[in-house]
Amino acid sequence: MLRMTHLAIGFAAAVYFLPLVNNELVFFLVVMATSLLPDADSGTSRLGKKKIFRPLQMISKHRGFFHTYTFAVLASLALALVYPIVALPFFLGYSFHLLADSFTPMGIRPFWPFKGKSTGIVKAGGPIDKAIFITFIIIDIILAVTFLAR
Repeated sequence: MLRMTHLAIGFAAAVYFLPLVNNELVFFLVVMATSLLPDADSGTSRLGKKKIFRPLQMISKHRGFFHTYTFAVLASLALALVYPIVALPFFLGYSFHLLADSFTPMGIRPFWPFKGKSTGIVKAGGPIDKAIFITFIIIDIILAVTFLAR
């Protein structure tokens, strides 16, 4: 999926849960950042072009270990021990990215070390990806208006 689709999905997830959290700003920012973070393992992604993420690309191929729920859970547990306020939004943003990628032809292997793969027909930048993006923009607007009206 395209970056804009991941952001639209992450925005919907973040705003949906905002009324349930104490620190709304931290929650929102972490969900938005982690809705893009799994693609840091790709040297062609905007995030992956940053030098800080090059070591990830050396130890894992794109949609390898860092595109798994195994990593999402382990990283979230580590964050819960060190900086608990970011553990839930990290998991939420990261997981929605993985869920979206599981519908693409390349898919993901969600539960490393198991070999099972989840794939679909949504091509990045294709008509279904664009339809998902537009749908989530509409959902985003509805959720934002509802949140702001409370």
